Amino acid sequence: MKWFLLVALAAASVAHAQTRWQLATGYRAESFHTQNIAQFAAEVEQATAGALRIDVRPDNTLFKLADIRQAVQEGQVEAGESIMTSMVDEVPIAGADAIPFVVHSYADARRLWQLQRPLIEKHFAVRGLRPLYAVPWPPQGLFTGSPVRSAADFKGTRMRTYNQSTRRIAQMLGATPVDVPMVEVNRALARREMDNMITSAVTGVENRVWGQIGFYYGINAWFPKNIVFVNARAFDALPTPVREAVVQAATRAEARGWALSEAVASDSTRELQRQGMRVERAPAAFEAELRRLGEKFSREWVQSVGNEANVIFVPYYFQR
Repeated sequence: MKWFLLVALAAASVAHAQTRWQLATGYRAESFHTQNIAQFAAEVEQATAGALRIDVRPDNTLFKLADIRQAVQEGQVEAGESIMTSMVDEVPIAGADAIPFVVHSYADARRLWQLQRPLIEKHFAVRGLRPLYAVPWPPQGLFTGSPVRSAADFKGTRMRTYNQSTRRIAQMLGATPVDVPMVEVNRALARREMDNMITSAVTGVENRVWGQIGFYYGINAWFPKNIVFVNARAFDALPTPVREAVVQAATRAEARGWALSEAVASDSTRELQRQGMRVERAPAAFEAELRRLGEKFSREWVQSVGNEANVIFVPYYFQR
């Protein structure tokens, strides 16, 4: 009987020590972002000997992408992933990586994130959130159904948008903004609800857009980032070794995710070509128009955000 009690007490102790989190994301299980999260979760479980298990719930199955930040903040779910630019209404500085034609390469994007992260951490902390890591999408290119020569070609068209920044760009180009989540792009194209979009080549491949869209222009408009974050109370409730394991796994996930992003950018562009799409550089006159639009957008954004925008962009431009 004594032996049985000891075994029961030990089992109860192990069960009590185990914690199970759910991590909500709006992206497909096949997305490189989701695959990276799955590896992060597996590494956490292994490093903690099962003390923390993170169940990844992709494809809007737990909460829709636009609702994930609020759900984590309110403790409805312990962790989540969202694209940072979807948070600009609450956290304007989250939109820094969607200012067009400011960031031209992955090296630039890393530098921008180093300047942006402390501000994100501050705003998240006020909301009871803790960022773990961020990974960029491949650079945003332009998908169109017909050749583009100038900004005038967009007048009267419907442009897919997914946040405040893309809606403003559509308006600047004279297009009608159409809010379409990434997982619904192919359906929207099939129903002719949209004519063009600015997004990454990987989004084009994942949605197999070559049946409805024939042109891809590598304009490298911006490098938007997805951010993975947790409810601060849930994180603080973990034992110190488990918290350390989560942070270390997050550091590895960020480095791995950036490398994955670069790899899928190249692979996806080649796949668009293999599927018969025309992959071209935008005409010089159109690129000049886009740069002017970017300058106008940047001025508007800095004025609307205020001093925090300068905290990022002054050192970004002048402390290279």
